[in-house]
Amino acid sequence: MLIGTLPMVIAICSNWAPGHPSDSVAWKRLAPSLAIILIGLMLVNASELMHLDGRRPVRDYALGCFIALGAVAAWTWHPIVNARHMKAHPQLRSSTWATAQGLVTLPLALLGFLAYGLYAGLSRSRFAFPFGPRPAQFIGLMLTPGLCASWLGTLLWNRASQRLPTALAGQLIVFETLAALLYAFILRGKPPETQVLLGILLLCAGVLLGMRVFRKP
Repeated sequence: MLIGTLPMVIAICSNWAPGHPSDSVAWKRLAPSLAIILIGLMLVNASELMHLDGRRPVRDYALGCFIALGAVAAWTWHPIVNARHMKAHPQLRSSTWATAQGLVTLPLALLGFLAYGLYAGLSRSRFAFPFGPRPAQFIGLMLTPGLCASWLGTLLWNRASQRLPTALAGQLIVFETLAALLYAFILRGKPPETQVLLGILLLCAGVLLGMRVFRKP
């Protein structure tokens, strides 16, 4: 529910401090679409509250919320600054920038990988570091999201950042929530509840309304 606020937070922050003339729009025009998206997210995510079974202490929930808010702050800062950079350098290819971003994060990923190996050794974890009991499957599963989600997803996001106002691109992140719902219902093997369906309809309606707001006469 916390990370689901990203569409509104990004749209509000980019509209409040626009880095490009196309990012700014009158608040009275932007508010209706954001309100519809917010209601849709509340309906979609309300069911997650049912999973709070009280088995964990309040301290764990508070820490989890604090970390999630940090993620919201990071994921609000990144698309806004990234979009400003892409618009300021229109000659920069989306694929080139996505590859550069991936290469920069590679050392951080390696450090995290080595740090986990050290932790697994000290804690005597049963995980067969570094690649587990099935190395081929492990490496394949790492490469698939690494290439498809991280690199290809970043490439497409960079291209969208060049072509769209940041406030509108932020609203389009609701489709991340919709994709996650689709995967979850496929995994569970059952259709969504009426409340969730209503929330999905509101999310789509809010995005369509947002697109009309930014459409040039």
